Amino acid sequence: MPGGPLTLLSVVIPARDEEESLPPTLASLTAHLEREGVPHEIVVVDDGSRDRTWEVLQELKARHPALAPTRNESGTHGFGRAVVWGIDHSRGDAVVVMMADASDSPQDAVTYWRLLNQGYDCAFGSRFVSGGSVHDYPRVKLLVNRLANLLVRIGFNIPLNDTTNAFKAYRRTVIDGCRPFLAPHFNLTVEIPLKAIVRGYSYAITPISWRNRRHGVAKLKIKEMGSRYFFICAYVWLEKYFSRGDYRRK
Repeated sequence: MPGGPLTLLSVVIPARDEEESLPPTLASLTAHLEREGVPHEIVVVDDGSRDRTWEVLQELKARHPALAPTRNESGTHGFGRAVVWGIDHSRGDAVVVMMADASDSPQDAVTYWRLLNQGYDCAFGSRFVSGGSVHDYPRVKLLVNRLANLLVRIGFNIPLNDTTNAFKAYRRTVIDGCRPFLAPHFNLTVEIPLKAIVRGYSYAITPISWRNRRHGVAKLKIKEMGSRYFFICAYVWLEKYFSRGDYRRK
C-alpha cells in the first residue's frame, strides 16, 4: 500500500441544533485523542442551527484549543453540504466524519487513525461484524438499514456491510480523488465510500460501536432519503460498470 505516515487528523462534525450534545461529545473526543497522542483538529460545522449551537461552540473553544468551529455559509444547508464545507475548511491530511450526538466512539476514531497510518487509503467501520455493536437502535431504522446495506453490498459486490454509516475516515488524497460530490444530504454517507471503492482506493474494515443519542432529535428522515440514496447509488453503480475506468486512481 502506497500511503505514507500522516501528520494531522481533521475530525469533521456537522451540527444542527446540537447545543446539548456538543459539550459531552467534544470533551470525550478530545480526551481520547489527546490520551492516544493523535495530532488533531476538530472542525464543527454549524449548519444553520436555530438554538445556541454557535454560542456554545465559542464557549468551548477556550476549553478545547484544537476546536475550529465554522458556519456553513454556502447558502444552502443539509448534512452532505455541511460535511463538504467542513472538509473544505480543514487542514489535515486525514479526515474522519463523526456525529455531534456522541453516537460514534472516539476510541474507534483512534483505530481509524492507526489503520490509515498503516498505509490504507480509507478506514471503514462496521457495526454489524464480529466485535461491532449497536445500543438502543430504533427497530424500524435498523430493519431499513440492514436491507439498504444488503442491496448495496450485492449491487456493488463488496464485503462492506455498513456503507450507510457516516462514521468513516479517509486520506485527503481520497477525498480529493472522489470529487465532485453530488449528495447534499445524508446520501453523502454512501457517495464517498462507494466512489473510493469503485475508484480503486485501498480500505480496511474494522468493528465499531454505536449508541443512540442522549440529547436532541435525529436529523435523518427515512421517508425523505430513500430516493436520494437510490440516486447516488445508481450514479456510482453506473460509474463502476460503464465508465471504463476513466475515474480510477492513476
